[in-house]
Amino acid sequence: MTSFEQLGITQDVIKRLKNQGITSPTPIQEETIPLIREGNDIVAEAQTGTGKTYAFLLPILEKIDPSKPVLQALIVAPTRELALQVTKEVEKMKEDQVQTLAVYGGQDVMKQAKKLDGQAHIVVATPGRLLDHMARETISLERVETVVLDEADQMLEVGFLPDVKKIMKAVPSERQTLLFSATITKQVQSLAKMMLKEPKRVKVEAEQVTLTNIKQLLYETTDRAKQETLLSIMREHRPFLAVIFCRTKRRASKLNGILKREGYESDELHGDLSQSKREKVMQRFRDAKIQYLVATDVAARGLDVEGVTHVFNYDIPGDPESYIHRIGRTGRAGGKGLAITFSTSKDRQALREIEKTIDQPLNRRSLDHLSPKKEREE
Repeated sequence: MTSFEQLGITQDVIKRLKNQGITSPTPIQEETIPLIREGNDIVAEAQTGTGKTYAFLLPILEKIDPSKPVLQALIVAPTRELALQVTKEVEKMKEDQVQTLAVYGGQDVMKQAKKLDGQAHIVVATPGRLLDHMARETISLERVETVVLDEADQMLEVGFLPDVKKIMKAVPSERQTLLFSATITKQVQSLAKMMLKEPKRVKVEAEQVTLTNIKQLLYETTDRAKQETLLSIMREHRPFLAVIFCRTKRRASKLNGILKREGYESDELHGDLSQSKREKVMQRFRDAKIQYLVATDVAARGLDVEGVTHVFNYDIPGDPESYIHRIGRTGRAGGKGLAITFSTSKDRQALREIEKTIDQPLNRRSLDHLSPKKEREE
């Protein structure tokens, strides 16, 4: 097994890693760190949870020169949650002299501008707020040496391509660009072609994940019966906090409307919402002002809320990695969680792939004891 020493990471950084309980690199770190240190542009395909943040962060921190009071590295993330998550990791690993700042919507823009005036060496930003600072001339990208586009597929899904193009025009042409994405879609390929120079491609498969704290149930149903099945299970289980995943924005919006009409405290989260609206919904969910969050997969990443008791796969995800990521929203911090998946006849292949990846069958449950008609009569 490769060590951090063999990857060329300094002893100071290795010591900080050990303080975080990290003693050996993950596959994505093994493959990308040497390429990044050589100065290559990178297109890396890796799921959240594979250690990708440190894959780009460790080489960046070694390049930063604290004696230069200029912005040297820019990390662009699609959501406030992810920006804050990455910033926390930077804070854990950086030297005291290295200044870092998270720049995102929902904060006072002038307070951010004042902090930027202190010359941050590393900025982690969402595209909209970064453009706001560029327009106000409260940030300069003229000396940026490294740009990271994190969760690129999610960035494009929520419509940030025009913003990313404007940002990339403002950074020097002689730069290193690192693109990380959970999936390499045609859009992501097109973005890489536009923004990167002869990038090295890295792909890391998701490792076998143990989901010991999460009980996984499967209800075989029909698309027409899903709605009533969900309502019956919710009446029976009475989840405290639940995330309900739908395939499309339209289905999420429709289901949220149904839940509200049934008297449930719910809201929706998907790519059609503005950044500020998404943040408000997430805050209400964290504060348990809403109990049920109806979401598309765009919400699965960076969604780290304590106390989620249930995850419902109202629509089965298209790949096993998404399934693992979805149900990982529950059973966190050593707690117990319950993941309930609805499967129709057309989902059989996807279900087989999921069961093969997690190396266990989902526990089939019958709909017989869920009698919506009987419950309504009572």
